Amino acid sequence: MNSAARGFPERAAAALADPVLGAALDKLQGEFRRDRGAMLSRMPEFEALRDRAMTVRNYALADMDGLLEQFERNVIATGGTVHWCRDAEEARATVTRLCREADAKTAVKSKSMLSEEIALNDALVDAGIEPVETDLGEYILQLRRETPSHIVMPAIHLNAGQIGDAFRKSHSDRDSGRDLSNADALLAEARATLRRRFLDADVGITGANALIAETGSILLVTNEGNADLVHTLPKTHIAVVGIEKVLPTLSDAMAVVRVLARSATAQEITSYTTLVSGPARTDEADGPRAFHVVLVDNGRSKMLAGPYADALRCIRCGACQSLCPVYGAIGGHAYDAVYAGPIGAVLTPALGGLERAPHLPQASSFCGQCEDVCPVRVPLPALMRRLREDSFRRPDIAVAGRRLTRFWSWAARRPALYRPGLRLGLAMLRLLGAHRGAIRSLPFISGWTGARDFPVPEGGSFVEKWHASGREPKR
Repeated sequence: MNSAARGFPERAAAALADPVLGAALDKLQGEFRRDRGAMLSRMPEFEALRDRAMTVRNYALADMDGLLEQFERNVIATGGTVHWCRDAEEARATVTRLCREADAKTAVKSKSMLSEEIALNDALVDAGIEPVETDLGEYILQLRRETPSHIVMPAIHLNAGQIGDAFRKSHSDRDSGRDLSNADALLAEARATLRRRFLDADVGITGANALIAETGSILLVTNEGNADLVHTLPKTHIAVVGIEKVLPTLSDAMAVVRVLARSATAQEITSYTTLVSGPARTDEADGPRAFHVVLVDNGRSKMLAGPYADALRCIRCGACQSLCPVYGAIGGHAYDAVYAGPIGAVLTPALGGLERAPHLPQASSFCGQCEDVCPVRVPLPALMRRLREDSFRRPDIAVAGRRLTRFWSWAARRPALYRPGLRLGLAMLRLLGAHRGAIRSLPFISGWTGARDFPVPEGGSFVEKWHASGREPKR
C-alpha cells in the first residue's frame, strides 16, 4: 500500500519511473480505446442509451429517500433485513456484529469498492474473522497487501510475473517448480485454491450494482461468477451498498446495465447478471438462510444536497480512469485514495472533505475525455474545476500558485499596467526560445518544462488580435 506520508508529487514521480506500471497502463488505455471504438461502431444508439441511463439515475437521486423506504419494505416482505448506517464506523460495526451472530470464522467476499471505502477487511480481521476476497484481481491484491488501482480491474498495474511471485509465496503447499508463467496457469491455481474457501465460509459479503425499490432485490453484475457463489453457498448473505445505488424499477436497472458493461470493458453484457431477492425459500435447496442489506450513507446525503450531487450518478464503470491521460501516466495508487482517476478526484474530497484530498482535483488536464465516455454523463471537468475554486478560497488548504494567481488577478484588473507588462513578457518568451523554437526551462512552471518544451508565443495577446480583427469586446 502507498504511504500517505508521501505527497502526491512524490507518489506520481515514483509511478512515472515504474516501467512495469507504465507498460500495463499503456496496454489498458490502448486496448480500451480500440475495444470501445469497435463497440460504438456496432451500436449507433449508444448515445441514446446514455441519455436514458442518466435520466434514470437523476430521477432516482431526486427521490432517493422514498425509494430507499420502498426498497426496505420489499426486502422485509421477501424475508430479508435492512440495516441503516450513517458512516463507515457504523457500517463496520454492523457487518462485524452480523458475522458474529452467524458464528462466522471466515467470510468470502466479492468485489466491492464500498467495502474498501469503509475499510471493512481490517475490521473483520480485528474481530477474529478472516475475510477472503474471491474476485481474482482482489484476491491477488489481498495476497500482496495492496489496494485496488482501478475500479473494475483492481490489479491492472501488475504483470503475470508479479502475480506468479505472490502465488508462490502464499500457496507454499504446492510444488515450488510449477509453471506460473501464463494466465491460464494462474487462473487454474486461484480457482483451485478458492473453491474450498467458498464451501467452508460461514458468511458471504457482496456489494451491489443496484438496489431495486419495486422488488427489494439487489443486482450483481460480474464476469467471474464469484459473486453468485458468495451469496449462494454460505448460510448468511450480507450486501453492503451505498444508498445512492437505489433505482425505481427492474426496467430502470436494465437501462443502467445496458451501458455498464459497454463502458467498463466494452462488452455487450457481462457474463453474469444476477438479481437476489431475499434468503432462500423453505422449499429451495440452495441459497442463504439469512439475507441482510447494509445501507451506507458515509457522506452521500450531504453530498446529494450540495454542488457535487451529479457525481452520485456514477455507476462505477471505471471508463473515466481507462481513458484519463493523468491516470494513464501514474495509475491508481499515486492518488492514495480508494477512488482514483477523474471520478476519484471528485468523490474523494466530496465525500470525505476537501482538506483530506486537496491534491486530487489538481490531477487533471481538463481534456474532457472523462465526461465524453461517462455512461451517465457526469460533468467531471466542471466538478473538478469547482473543487479547485473551493480550494483556492480556503486559506487552510495549500494551493500551488495561489499568490501568483492573485497577483495576476490584481494586474488584470488594471489594463494600463497589465497590457504593457504582457507585451514585455511575450517579448521575453520569444527571445528565450528564438533559436530553438521552444523554451526548455522556465521559472515558476518547472513542472511543465521538466517533461516537455514550452511553446514560443506566435504573436501578440488575445486582446491585441481582437482589436486587429476590427471587433471590440462586448461590455
